[in-house]
Amino acid sequence: MRSTGRLVDNCPHISGWDSADGEERCRACGTRRFTSYGALRPPGLPVALTPSPRDKTRADRSAAHAIASTIRHRLNRWALGRSALCPAA
Repeated sequence: MRSTGRLVDNCPHISGWDSADGEERCRACGTRRFTSYGALRPPGLPVALTPSPRDKTRADRSAAHAIASTIRHRLNRWALGRSALCPAA
């Protein structure tokens, strides 16, 4: 086993794996790999979330406001900056 940092070990897992109960464990370092993810998922199919039309409209307005505020801020900085105060000769 090689050490790559203070707390991280880099094991090439050459010694092999022990299998039991839907997981494999490296004999040298003890790293676990899960072979069966059924126990990690809740039963049933995932529910698709669809936002209401009101929420979609609010999100669009919020995004438009954020973009407009950014553009307005940049234009104000340009208008009040040195380029506006020093006309071209």
